[in-house]
Amino acid sequence: MKTKHLWFELWAVATLAALFVAGFAVSNAAAKTLNVMTTTEDLASLAREVGGEHVKVESIARGYQDPHFVEAKPSFLLKLQKADLLVLVGLQLEIGWLPPLITQSRNSRIQVGAQGYLDASTVAEILEKPTGPVTRAMGDVHPLGNPHYWLDPGNGRRIAKAVAQKLSELDRDDAAYFEQHFQDFDRRLQEAEKRWAQQVASLKGTEVITYHNSWPSFTERFGLKVVGYVEPKPGIPPSPSHTLEVINQIKQDKVPLILVEPYFDLKTPKAIADQSGAQVLVLLPSVGGVPQATNYFQLFDYNIRLLTEALAQRK
Repeated sequence: MKTKHLWFELWAVATLAALFVAGFAVSNAAAKTLNVMTTTEDLASLAREVGGEHVKVESIARGYQDPHFVEAKPSFLLKLQKADLLVLVGLQLEIGWLPPLITQSRNSRIQVGAQGYLDASTVAEILEKPTGPVTRAMGDVHPLGNPHYWLDPGNGRRIAKAVAQKLSELDRDDAAYFEQHFQDFDRRLQEAEKRWAQQVASLKGTEVITYHNSWPSFTERFGLKVVGYVEPKPGIPPSPSHTLEVINQIKQDKVPLILVEPYFDLKTPKAIADQSGAQVLVLLPSVGGVPQATNYFQLFDYNIRLLTEALAQRK
């Protein structure tokens, strides 16, 4: 009886130990969910595409905000302290608010150059890199190139691949998972690119005025031609004399559309439209600008639909 009792006790201990190990393994697997912070909703959407269930992603800026100017809130600091990976636009887009947050977070994982720091601009094709000196007299010109590069789906692909690679470095056990999710994203993006190309075929060569210089990657990819800006210089409010020049240009060249980001005042663009016959169109530079554009694919679906419908109505 004593022997049976001893064997029962040993079996019970072994069973409890096995349950403990199994529980620890489950807990350890759950702990592999990586906390990803991004500076924009566009980057957040791409991170979710490749990270799937193994990431928790939050964006600092909202899609309806101007990412150049974001109020640094204490809540951002708390989230950055827990981040395993920080993905930023770079090219000094966030220079006015992000560096202090990174420093004050005291999170060694996401400091500049650390394993959990990813500047997405390093893998993107950048347009409008200045070839000469950049001065304040030129307005808010970005000295490293135009930072709105995510508006080319080709750059979206490059960013998604870089994020997948970075996630694989941080969680090697799930590297195959991240690669599979990137391949799935790439397949769906290729299909979407074919659809978008067909939809914008009739827009090729269409001239547009834009409020701010946010659209070179988008317009080059989809065949539009930017011929002027509501701002006299980047970041400089429109003046009466420049506004009159824009009105005359639109009349002379019969420019059909004025593209405006949702965070700019519509007063001047509407005044220009009233006096020139052009149409104001509020396009989204970022995911989340409206409820109909909550991911990277929907961003392009929304903008392309607005453009094609607006031009169709003018014919």
